[in-house]
Amino acid sequence: MYIVAYEANPRRCLVCVGYGAVMESAESPVLPHYGNGCIDGVVPALLRGEANDWLPEPVKGSRCVVMLVLDGLGSAIIDENRSLLPELAAMDGGSITTVVPSTTATALTSLTTGLSPAEHGIVGYRQRAEGEVLNTLLWRTDSGRRPPEPFMVQRHTPFLGREVPVVTRSEFLTTGFTDVHLRGAPFMGWSTIAVLVEQCRALAAERRQLIYSYYPGVDTVAHEFGLHGPYFLAEISFADELVGRLLDVLSPDVTLLVTADHGQVHVGEGWLGLEPLGDLVASCSGEGRFRWVTAPRGGAAALSEAARERFGGDAWVMERDELLEGGWLGPKPASSNVRRRLGDVVLAAKGTAAFVDPQLPGEANLVGAHGSFTAAEMYVPLLAARGRASK
Repeated sequence: MYIVAYEANPRRCLVCVGYGAVMESAESPVLPHYGNGCIDGVVPALLRGEANDWLPEPVKGSRCVVMLVLDGLGSAIIDENRSLLPELAAMDGGSITTVVPSTTATALTSLTTGLSPAEHGIVGYRQRAEGEVLNTLLWRTDSGRRPPEPFMVQRHTPFLGREVPVVTRSEFLTTGFTDVHLRGAPFMGWSTIAVLVEQCRALAAERRQLIYSYYPGVDTVAHEFGLHGPYFLAEISFADELVGRLLDVLSPDVTLLVTADHGQVHVGEGWLGLEPLGDLVASCSGEGRFRWVTAPRGGAAALSEAARERFGGDAWVMERDELLEGGWLGPKPASSNVRRRLGDVVLAAKGTAAFVDPQLPGEANLVGAHGSFTAAEMYVPLLAARGRASK
């Protein structure tokens, strides 16, 4: 993998080659660096006080770390808009990988549990569960039947079982997905940004080791308006201001650590239908840029061949075993239960393509999307600075 290292107050990006690999081209798939230079390793490293060369320098010796997750703010977005992001540009650190698929439900669960998707089993935005397709963020089945209990889908405790306060949107308190990835954590709901900032300040003053905070705005605006134009630029500028406001209220012995769950791709009109696959497709799951397709019984091989022939230029096409054995969902073997949550063949989009689920055509209204293996989606920031409030 490569680390994109940012100097203090730079006007350029330093690309450092590390961990025995070279920088990928724009159309090369990015394999997650699970456990070391990936978001699944951040919380364990912070809580265990592990020494490593990929945590930013301001984390070392810090009394408290406030981790701010800026949903959807990939490293490429920062690098392409540095003049609009003075606070982020001035922070120390670089980039790490997210997980596969590069999507919120999977990535946040890996971030909080410290586990790969193959281990925790939240393997996508929409995944197969008990003969249904379960929307993991809404915790709702496509059929409208009662969804499974969150604990039956993801049983691992977040934050290594330690008491880490969570500062996130108030309306998330009672959701199934909150139970999945934040189960048991002290919940501090915010309704405005001022409340988010004050909650982080107050918790840091209580001498907590780690505080988890979450802001979804960048991802929301990217989905609705894409990555081009004034709305997105205004939103990432606002996210940068949020970083500055947090630094202004945190004391110098507290570190603000900024990361993200995934990056973004501007899809626009790049949505593609699955009609060329015809009746080889029985059902779909996943999402537009990481589309699982399931064949009728006995038809997986024919589906795989047809998908490669028709969509091989628009996607990395992999069968389920190929994806798992390649380590894309993690280095440990997936259980049979987790395997059943996947389809037969995945279309991991290249370029600006995305694939429409015939059962969910409204998804094609999204302008920005994520989920695949591209560098824009896979590399996320891990940036840090000490607080600057006067004592």
